[in-house]
Amino acid sequence: MTAAANAADHLELGGCDTVELAREFGTPLYVFDEVTLRAQARRARDAFETRWNNSTLLYATKAYFSPFLADLYRDLELGLDVTSEGELEIARRADFDPARIYLHGNNKTHAEIRCALEMNVEHIVVDNPDEIPIIAALAHGLARSPRLLIRLSPDIDPHTHRYLTTGVADSKFGLGVANGEAERGYRAIARHSNLQVVGLHLHIGSQIFEVQAIVHALERALDLAADWRDRFGFELQELDIGGGWGVAYTPEQQSIPVDDLAENLCAALRAGLDTRALSPKVKLLLEPGRALIARAAVSLYRVGSIKTISAERTYASVDGGMGDNIRPALYGARYTARLANTFNAPTARAYAIAGRYCEQGDVLIDSIKLPTLERGDLLALPNAGAYQLPMASNYNLIPRPAVVLVRAGQARLLRRRETIDDMLACDLNPA
Repeated sequence: MTAAANAADHLELGGCDTVELAREFGTPLYVFDEVTLRAQARRARDAFETRWNNSTLLYATKAYFSPFLADLYRDLELGLDVTSEGELEIARRADFDPARIYLHGNNKTHAEIRCALEMNVEHIVVDNPDEIPIIAALAHGLARSPRLLIRLSPDIDPHTHRYLTTGVADSKFGLGVANGEAERGYRAIARHSNLQVVGLHLHIGSQIFEVQAIVHALERALDLAADWRDRFGFELQELDIGGGWGVAYTPEQQSIPVDDLAENLCAALRAGLDTRALSPKVKLLLEPGRALIARAAVSLYRVGSIKTISAERTYASVDGGMGDNIRPALYGARYTARLANTFNAPTARAYAIAGRYCEQGDVLIDSIKLPTLERGDLLALPNAGAYQLPMASNYNLIPRPAVVLVRAGQARLLRRRETIDDMLACDLNPA
């Protein structure tokens, strides 16, 4: 939101010159803008709270999580959707209210469940039948009575990439509705006196631009809640309809306006509860990750080798790539880019932006028109805040990048650049 070209025609973020940031902190570099982070979270939170009194946004930490973000989202009164001991530990150190933390995972370990219960995390989302007796046993040993949500697989196709689709019948996530697996899970939980089913959960995928797909999934969850009420006396207290809201990465795409999304989903929920004579006091939970954080960061790369293959194909290689952003190689994610050191220079020719890693598939952008590039130029890729750093690797034993936060002309280092010693610290060489 604070991006601009300064008097030197350099890209400026949060009042900081990106050329100077790259000089001070090196590249690749991830730059987060605090104004954007806070504004995106407040906008989404308020969009739902003004339309549904009992609603909570759970930030999906898998998008990217750090101590700074835990503090920020705690202060903004969001909750957390976590899936590991590491994410739980960041929340614990930030004194995050455990009542606002929900534990997820399709293959939770004993250690993760125990850690959550020891932290007094009240809510666990059940994803597989065999975790139910484990939760019950660990909860009994710790004298806890967790509140459970059953994750449903509603067999809804949101028409996104198949690796981003999580609510179809053939998915590793959730308990099937049509095949009776969800009901068997409910019956299994009912056999344990220290467990209570308080809600249903669904998440049908990521990069969803068809709001109606979420509405259809919501309707199936409400149908199931009404059926279980009539047959088992089940009371739907909480309904978590996930996240996955579509975010624009290129000029051809358009992000889903969060106010429109909230209006449509809350209207559908209100009507659906009324039609089925379900309680209108249901707590509405949402799990945005990318929608809150993607736009808040820009990745900066230094241009290196430039290789012309043909009249139609010239590779400009940068000093990062699939090691810090696996998304293009993993599922064909598309990006745009600008030249940060001459921001308004006219475009001259098309380039493929290649990474430095030893894979032919390590190409960040297949084709983009840019000004004539030279070695040493600084390239900026927007919408770099989600699913890049958390999936970063040390492929080719290359250290992972630094992260800085900018605001009002000040830059603050959030994560130092990894070193070779950091990468080798866990390796042993027994004689």
